[in-house]
Formats: sequence, structure tokens, C-alpha cells
Amino acid sequence: MASFSVEEFIGNGILKGLLQMLLEEGWDDVPTLKIMSSEDMDLLHMSQKQKDALGIRSYLHDRGLMQYADKMEDCGKNLSELLNLSTMDLSTQFEMKRGHIARFINRIRSDDSFKLRALAARRRSMMMHRDDSIPKSVGSNSSNSMTRSHVRSNAASDTLEQSMVDMKIKEGYVFKGIVAAEPAEPRACGCVNPPPISDQVAPYGAIENISVQKLTPEYKIGMEPLVKTKAPPLKASELWRDKPAVFLCLRRPGCIMCRAEAHQLYSRKPLFDALGVQLFAVLHEQIESEVKDFWPRYWGGVVLLDRGRDFFKALGGGKLLKEKFLSGFLLNPRALSNYKRAKAMDIDYNFKGEGEIKGGLFIIGRGKSGIAYQFIERNFGDWAPLAEVIEICTQMQYQPEGQRVSVLY
Repeated sequence: MASFSVEEFIGNGILKGLLQMLLEEGWDDVPTLKIMSSEDMDLLHMSQKQKDALGIRSYLHDRGLMQYADKMEDCGKNLSELLNLSTMDLSTQFEMKRGHIARFINRIRSDDSFKLRALAARRRSMMMHRDDSIPKSVGSNSSNSMTRSHVRSNAASDTLEQSMVDMKIKEGYVFKGIVAAEPAEPRACGCVNPPPISDQVAPYGAIENISVQKLTPEYKIGMEPLVKTKAPPLKASELWRDKPAVFLCLRRPGCIMCRAEAHQLYSRKPLFDALGVQLFAVLHEQIESEVKDFWPRYWGGVVLLDRGRDFFKALGGGKLLKEKFLSGFLLNPRALSNYKRAKAMDIDYNFKGEGEIKGGLFIIGRGKSGIAYQFIERNFGDWAPLAEVIEICTQMQYQPEGQRVSVLY
């Protein structure tokens, strides 16, 4: 699985010398680097070899094939030339596995980095709201950089709407509603009943005063040492006071299905940035080694600790949603299907920590707007439908503060 660490993405080749300049110009996370346009590369005075290297690495990152990035970059070919190589050449020159070759040559695979390239416009907004934890000596930007970012914003404005349309819910889609969950299926020939879930959205009061602690900042180049700095607890409502936010509540950061969901959500970060929506991952227990393995490889955003498990209780209508491994996974065909989906993404995993408390997702409007959407992990490994999450976040742009998003379904 491709990591969200910028240093790992850039590698030790021809792009490494650009790290400081990329930081100064605001290209400081992997999802953003992957949407860099030719115009942006020209503004950075990148050589053709550097442009080719970035194109190769973005393509491989989309497919989880970064283990071949260094060899492909060193071979001197551009992406188009690599895609025209035969199966035999890919195997002999790069020692690429057969299954990986099929993934590599599949050009019709959905690549968000291409769809979202027009969204480089949101760099201006991102630069204005940089994480307070970035040292000024590292995170400051020159006025010249801000001007270039503004130029990119104007250039991309005409294509932003079309990019949003590409990601919207298609006609005929059945919206699950404001409280969403995947359907329950018979287990063990109907002998095992799935646990009931609440069909009511959590009241705002259930989340407003939750105490959380930042375990990690939003990942930027050179920020990894800051993870060792302990942040004081804060009231969760401070996080969405000025901007709406998505809270991904994870069962366990070492779980293969949780890692897969986190990765596919954070890979759309440029889109959420363009919509003005923050991304947070929420854990209910702190195991330092697990946080380190999870961030920034599978999630490059802020990671929060909900020590009281109050977000998770809110998902369950006031109590934790729990299920045993046997009934919830081994005897649950949908959970097994979810596992196979994540397994196909070549994700490492472990069994450390509490894994029976189910998670989900909240979308919370700014100020006191309330919960716009919540998704409940009924089956282990259920993901909130990305189309619904993006649709809600899009609608929130046009809602006055204090008014709940209305969803037709």
C-alpha cells in the first residue's frame, strides 16, 4: 500500500532536491503533489526528468505499486514509454509480479489524481489555514508563493465545477439518508442475528463537549518529529467552530479494513480541501506503536484520541456498538467480503488493540450547525459510501450557518 509520507513518495532520486522548495510553495502533502499540473511544474522550474519522475510516482501511488518507483525512475523512460512495455519486459526489467503487472497496465482504473488535478486551486485556502504546529521557519511562505497560488486558483476555476460533477452521485443512486449503514445479512443460515443499530442521528449535545487529544498533526514535510510532542486535551467543538469536518471513527488502526478505509478517504484530500472540509481520524485507545504505523502511511491527517469513547457511543445511540469476532466476522459474509476488498489493496495489518468496538463516520457542520451525516459500521469493515460523503460536503457549502443539511431520499 502506498504511503502518505512525502519523503517516501519523493524517494532518494531526482525529486529529493526539491523537498524544501515544495514545502515553501505549499506542495507539502502527497495528495496535493499528485494533482500538480504541467503549469504548476513550470512555475517550479522543474526539469523534464523531474516531471517524468513525478508522473511515474503519482501513477504508481494510485495503484499501490510504489515498490517499483525507484527502478522505474532510474530507467530513464517516461510513464508513456513504461506503459507500452511488454509483460515480459516489465517482469525482467523491474521484477514486477504478475498480478502487479495487470494492475500497472490497467489504464482505465479510476485515478483521482487526474480527476482532481484542477483542484490545485485550493492551495490558496490551505496556505491561509496552515496547521499552527508547523514551525514558522519551516512553514512560512513568501508573498511571491502566495501570488503564484492565486494564479493557479484563477486558472483552475473554470474546471473545478466539472471535476466536482465527476465525483457526484450519479442519477438513480439510492441515497441511504442522514443515518446510513450497510444492510444486515443472514448469518449462519439465520441462526445468528446481527446486533441492532440506532436509526436516529446523534443529538448535537452528545458530541459538543467531547474531550479529545491530538495525537498527530496534519502531515507535512518534516513534521514527523512533532508526533512526540503531547498536545493538551481540547473540546471537540473547537475543531468545527470555523470549518465543517469529517470525523472517521476507527475500530482499530492496525485493522486491515480500517487502514483501507482511511487510505481511500484521505487520498481524496484535495477534493475536501476544495470544499473547505477538514479531515480527522478518531481512535478510542492509544497504543504508540500503532499510531506510528498508521500515520502518515495510511492517513496523513490529524489523528485524535477519544479516551472516553464518546464519539463511538454517539454512533451507537448512547452506548458502544460491539460484536464478537466469531459472530461479527467469521460468520458474517459481508464482513468477509469487506476483508477481501481490503486484502486486494496489499495492506499490512496486525491484531493489536481492542477490535470489537465498531466505528463509523460523522460529517459535522461549522459552528452549531449540527451533524449533517453519520455512517454506522454495522458490519466489520463497512465504509461510508464516498459518493454520499462528498455529496453532503458539497451541499454544506450552500447552507447558512446553523441550518442542517437537508437530504432528499
